Amino acid sequence: MSTVFVVGYTGATGKAVVNKLFHEESFKRIVLIGRRKVTLTIGDDPRFEQKEVDFDKLDDFKDVFRGCDTGFCCLGTTRSVAGKEGFIRVDRDYVVNCARIAKETGCRHFQVVSSTGTNKNSCLLYPKTKGEMEERITDMGFQRLTIYRPGFLLTDREETRIGEKLVMCCMFPVFKLCPTAGSVHVDLVAQAMINNAKRPFKPEGTSIIPNALIHEWAHS
Repeated sequence: MSTVFVVGYTGATGKAVVNKLFHEESFKRIVLIGRRKVTLTIGDDPRFEQKEVDFDKLDDFKDVFRGCDTGFCCLGTTRSVAGKEGFIRVDRDYVVNCARIAKETGCRHFQVVSSTGTNKNSCLLYPKTKGEMEERITDMGFQRLTIYRPGFLLTDREETRIGEKLVMCCMFPVFKLCPTAGSVHVDLVAQAMINNAKRPFKPEGTSIIPNALIHEWAHS
């Protein structure tokens, strides 16, 4: 029975993690960390606690991380929503700060959703930002760090994103014929993370989980 936190629980992957944690009895306390409280769809479960924080002043909220054995980090935005600087701030700086404070307050196993194709030396914003985030967290020396690199994230979100729709139109045959090659549903990412968190703890260092392995772990 462990205590965990979920950062980014209002996004598609974060919501999937929360919904699946609701059906798991292995976790005695689940701390949901975000910039605002939201109405949860999981009903009344006393194990869940919502904590409001200011990600720009995260050091002032260290106590919300304290006592958590495992962290699920699903923070992320897009350049179209937040702009270039906002994207870097959320996907790199906020994630890195969450990892740092989690480690300082006793987290032994940090799990973070990154992306396929990360490269800190890339000239492209998205892979470069994700690559820089991965490097900085890896250098922290967690006893156990799991970095997930999913391909195209499939979700049942109500709103339509033009970029996602274009990718789906172009890549649908590939996704259909090779379902583990370049895409994965957020429910599978969430299940892989939870299955990994339920494993007996061992100080394994850093593990990189590519898209195909996410599929495998989700069904293990």
